[in-house]
Amino acid sequence: MGVCVAAILVSGAVFAGTQEPPADTILFNGKIFTSDSSLPYAQAVAIRGERILAAGDSATVKKLAGAQTKQIDLGGRTVIPGINDAHNHVDLHPANEVDVETKSVNPSVAEVNAAITAAVAKAPPHALLVANIGGTVFGDVSVNRDSLDKLAPGNPVELETFTGHGFILNSEGLKFFGVAENSKDPLGGRYERDSAGRLTGTVREYAGLGMQRYMSSKVSDADAMTQLRQTFDEAAKFGITTIQDMSDGTPPERDVALFEKVPVQIRVRIMRMPGTTAAGRDVAEGQGMPRHPNELITVSGTKWMLDGVPVEGTFTQRGEYKMPAAPPYDEIFRKLPLTFSEKEIAAMLQESLKNDDQLIVHVSGYVSAKAILDVMDASGGTAVWGKRRVRFEHGDGIFADLAPRVKAYGIVVVQNPSHLMAVLTPDGNVFAEAQPLKTLIEAGIPVALGSDGPTNPFLNIMFASLHTSRRSEAITREQAVVAYTLTSAYAEFAEKDKGSITAGKLADLAVLSQDIFTVPVPEMPKTESVLTMVGGKTVYDSGALKVAGAKN
Repeated sequence: MGVCVAAILVSGAVFAGTQEPPADTILFNGKIFTSDSSLPYAQAVAIRGERILAAGDSATVKKLAGAQTKQIDLGGRTVIPGINDAHNHVDLHPANEVDVETKSVNPSVAEVNAAITAAVAKAPPHALLVANIGGTVFGDVSVNRDSLDKLAPGNPVELETFTGHGFILNSEGLKFFGVAENSKDPLGGRYERDSAGRLTGTVREYAGLGMQRYMSSKVSDADAMTQLRQTFDEAAKFGITTIQDMSDGTPPERDVALFEKVPVQIRVRIMRMPGTTAAGRDVAEGQGMPRHPNELITVSGTKWMLDGVPVEGTFTQRGEYKMPAAPPYDEIFRKLPLTFSEKEIAAMLQESLKNDDQLIVHVSGYVSAKAILDVMDASGGTAVWGKRRVRFEHGDGIFADLAPRVKAYGIVVVQNPSHLMAVLTPDGNVFAEAQPLKTLIEAGIPVALGSDGPTNPFLNIMFASLHTSRRSEAITREQAVVAYTLTSAYAEFAEKDKGSITAGKLADLAVLSQDIFTVPVPEMPKTESVLTMVGGKTVYDSGALKVAGAKN
């Protein structure tokens, strides 16, 4: 591959005869995708300390070696910058949780009932039974607290929509999650009730966040640390070097304490995701915390959910929500109601200015996207907001008329590839205007990627390159990697330090088990990292690479 030798060296880099220290590590003989448009591919990279010294052709980069330099022969393997998962939920689970397995993503009522019955027969007494459901079960009002009580009178049961925005609990489940018969609806959330005022077991939006917070507070530190080690070890094995954690399940203070105890070996950005009460939003959560509790942990940004998701229709009453008769289904995004009023949205914007804090908003539908843009217009316009990098998580409802405004405000869109697959219908291509991806990138709007679902980044890169919900919006694998690395770093104001294999940046990178740019599509999710480095330190090593001294 052609490499511009002149582009590989930082100012003061060492050659024979100079006094500059040599590289600590050199990886050579590889296919290095840099995410840097000035040098998209290289053969080798040199690292000194925690930062990249140079990237370029193998012969020239190897001149930066000294007697003690570790040299790693990549054997032609593909290297990418460390994956930066821009939208992740590092959640905790009770030790007695039992996952109820169903065969389909959107199971029938009969399938869920049978699965719960089978789980009750095998589960320990009082174990929490958790089943994922789709629109079919959530839309059927016959599934409720009472029906679940008949299936599992002695176990708490939690039916959770695959979006995580709607729940159905039985009576034991309500107790388990701290929901009392007299619990008041929090702002932006709802405990649904029947005509007599009795809880039906259905929990929506911020009420669901509150119950998850209550549950995670009961998870012991020991159990939490075991789960977190598994989470971070899995991330490193996938070549994920940064997780941006929406701290919905656990307050940021506890997150930091736990991450330091583990201790975390990859970078974690904790984004505050406060809850609400009947009195209003918790605007103080985490605001007094240091921005950098240690070199791997950052606390910044505050997230609010401005709407829900089309599958549940935010607060649309269960049983009343209906899918359009046939595709395209764009109306489900165009008409999705708000969770908060525009007055509350205006307050969120002012709080972000007061705290000099990035505002991160869940924006799934058109109404919410337009609402916050309108409020930004009325509160200073682009002069105030143009460089603050307000984030739209998902951005499915950025229809063509809103895109120029999104660009003008410098908004970063964080999309989740698993959301782009046609799970509502087997036919695919179900949207004509919703869920833009390629057109946003081509318009110059920063698009980052985060999981918000399956952690495997190579599965998500595959999904982004397919986009079966709207095939014309699929992007290339290279574009997906850039979105998952450099633009994800930009989404957290960190693009000067990481996100590309560029001289001077942190040496966060992953050597892959196969070439994700050329393998057949079905093979992509099988990819893992064989060597993951964070700040020049190895955090995962499969032992697949040959390591030698400078003499080789």
